[in-house]
Amino acid sequence: MQYFGMSVPVLEQKGAVHTAREISQQPELWQGVWQEVHGQQAGLDAFLTKALQRSNRIVLTGAGTSAFIGLSLSGIIQRKTGLLTQAIATTDLVSHPHDYFQPGQPMLMISFARSGNSPESVAAVALAQEITRCCYHLVITCNAQGNLALHGTDDLRYVLVLPKEANDESLAMTSSYTGMLLAGMLIAQLDNLAEAKRSVDVLAGYGRKIINYYAEELARIARTDFKRAVFLGSGPLFGTAKESQLKVQELTDGKVICKEDSFLGLRHGPKAVIDGTTLVCYIFSNKGYVSNYERDLVRSMEKGQPPMLEMGVMETLIPGISLDHIFYLSDNGYGLTEEYLAVCSVLPAQILGFFKSLQLG
Repeated sequence: MQYFGMSVPVLEQKGAVHTAREISQQPELWQGVWQEVHGQQAGLDAFLTKALQRSNRIVLTGAGTSAFIGLSLSGIIQRKTGLLTQAIATTDLVSHPHDYFQPGQPMLMISFARSGNSPESVAAVALAQEITRCCYHLVITCNAQGNLALHGTDDLRYVLVLPKEANDESLAMTSSYTGMLLAGMLIAQLDNLAEAKRSVDVLAGYGRKIINYYAEELARIARTDFKRAVFLGSGPLFGTAKESQLKVQELTDGKVICKEDSFLGLRHGPKAVIDGTTLVCYIFSNKGYVSNYERDLVRSMEKGQPPMLEMGVMETLIPGISLDHIFYLSDNGYGLTEEYLAVCSVLPAQILGFFKSLQLG
């Protein structure tokens, strides 16, 4: 068995086998996530029908990487439900609960957690129930034995546990992040899971292309001497940019300092961090309207201090974009909505962080 061209014994010696396996298994995991949600469709539908009828808002929450999932899902869930939907980290909810929970205002809280054992995760659930008196809880987790999965058994709660492969053993969340993100996306489309299956199949194909075809090029980029990395994404892809910067910074133990922003937001001051040691990664939308702004930002990068390297992740080739490295996923035009693209577009950063970690020892 090999991952990224390295045998398991070699990866074990480098302490990298879990991370390599968990990155590589994601396309197959995504199809397993669809099967899990499909198998629980009736139970999820019954719970959500009741919860959404009685709630006046939705909060998507988690700690660290798990908190970023809500940034990619808030838009699609708000459009589907018609309810105000906010992504708020448990680390904010626990320290200032009365800024976010309103007494007597029923709500649905969707919690994302790999292990479900972080103290903030359980505390946020308890505080929501205590303050609102009526909070419905949908828990999406990778660990059936975690405190969050086992915390409470009343009819205000539903727990969805992902396939066991999603419960990452490595320090940095990879499979667990994309698995929970996809689960949330599928739950937003429970009324059309058959069509969603087609999207998951396309998504898995894109993931395999990144892993099997682009890993070598990402390894070459990792061998360059960049000291900073900036990841840009808009809308649901902003969550991807945020998770991408954390992955590279986390896997390199902070030796590469990373930042995320939106394409439009970068102009308003943050562009100052870009210098001759910086890698800039553009995570492009597949919406034409959004793409106009994104291309304009890329052109503006020619003014001022140029970055060391520029790379782009896009569904299909975008006219007028010229970068040092382009990772495009489809030869057949657009096949996914922007939200699904958020799932696979994090893989280049996972692989880049993996190889950069090895390069730095």
